[in-house]
Amino acid sequence: MGAQKPSYEFGGPLGATAIVFGLPLLMNVLYFGCNDVSGCPAPALLHPSSLSWAKLKTQIPWPERGLQGFLSWKVTGWLAAYYLLSLVLYRILPATEVYGTKLRESGKPLKYRFNATVVQLGACAVGTLIWGAEFPVWKFIADNYLQLLTGNLLLSYVISVWVYLRSFTVKPGNKNMRELAKGGHTGNVIYDFYIGRELNPRVTLPFFGEIDVKAWLEMRPGLTGWILLNCSFIAKQVRLHGYVSDSILIVAAVQGYYALEGQYFESGILGMMDIVHDGLGFMLTFGDIVWVPFLYCTMTRYLSVYPVHLGWTRIAAIAAVFSVGLYIFRSANSQKNRFRTNPDHPSVKDMPYIQTKRGTRLLTGGWWGRARHINYFGDWIQSLPFCLPTGLAGYVIVPAGTGLVGAGVRTMLDGRQVTQEGAAPWGMLFTYLYSAYFGFLLIHRERRDDNNCAQKYGEDWEKYRKQVPWRIVPGVY
Repeated sequence: MGAQKPSYEFGGPLGATAIVFGLPLLMNVLYFGCNDVSGCPAPALLHPSSLSWAKLKTQIPWPERGLQGFLSWKVTGWLAAYYLLSLVLYRILPATEVYGTKLRESGKPLKYRFNATVVQLGACAVGTLIWGAEFPVWKFIADNYLQLLTGNLLLSYVISVWVYLRSFTVKPGNKNMRELAKGGHTGNVIYDFYIGRELNPRVTLPFFGEIDVKAWLEMRPGLTGWILLNCSFIAKQVRLHGYVSDSILIVAAVQGYYALEGQYFESGILGMMDIVHDGLGFMLTFGDIVWVPFLYCTMTRYLSVYPVHLGWTRIAAIAAVFSVGLYIFRSANSQKNRFRTNPDHPSVKDMPYIQTKRGTRLLTGGWWGRARHINYFGDWIQSLPFCLPTGLAGYVIVPAGTGLVGAGVRTMLDGRQVTQEGAAPWGMLFTYLYSAYFGFLLIHRERRDDNNCAQKYGEDWEKYRKQVPWRIVPGVY
């Protein structure tokens, strides 16, 4: 028999190549295309037939030093200090130690240390009370967004190369319980670099001790950085307009809740595909420290320049959408967790299930009788309020003294005016990208999980599919 062909995901080597080199470019397009110099989108982008680099360059915050301006030693130094502080807090603060799922080769679980903290956020809150919108940290982040983005981009490549090369020291049956991810060692360099070869790369450092690099990146610098970026754009709105809009507050609030809840219940990641199945490669590293903080703050970055006034009716509607999504997501996950850990609990003891040959049980009642990943549906619904407050997005910035009037015109403190005329709804390509991407991600993740479960449970999974035919949305998909 010949060698078994590798099983590829994400479009295989071509898809991995496109993502590894294309997504960093996309992040820069989002920053330059939706900016505080000319508009969102930059006006030249709305007329592709006459588009030229010379024209576009005058409408975007292109650095005076050209490509050299994408990086700054000063910014890189402060960025390194941020990561170092996160590591120090990880080491010195009290922590809960729990075991993850059993590894495939050794059959033993790894121990994880969890102590997510809001120390950085608390310190920034004190700084805001003292300096207000002029707090140096907020100004530094907003003024050096491009350099922070570039620094994190380069760091994601450095970490990805390091874990890729280091993964070749993993030997079968080693005493350190190191093993390769099941789908991460196909032999194709670019694909394995992207998907991740080693399942749980760990490093032991003086003073810091052992650090699970994947779990730390998943829950620490990116999630906290996301909140810090949002806060910096709230402060920027105050500096530009002299007030804080209800729209930027509700976006920051729901996103902050999402991030902080994830950190508070961080041990929940131990059952996620990212930890159990995927190796650490460019996919997760870039996602954790670039994609999450810098894409997800696009909405507050937009609203800092063009404030949207929602009013109580629209705020209530957005809050209702978030609450429904959160309820489905948390209720479904809690029900599954209770069924696994305490099957005799009154809320789940009478629910139907399939007893698998592996000895585990597949819940077919409650939320999990409606769809195989009903929690993903709730997760996507609760993500909509990230984008909805931007409305029919799009704006153009015109010079001071233009004298525009109208309900949709915003006048900045420096005299410049912002109007949606001619730009809306094209800005939605920027502010709603997250929701569109997240929906695609959840569909793709469900497909991956379904395939893994089919291999894991065999005919029991086929039986489960027949009893619960809907994947994510009952009656629809």
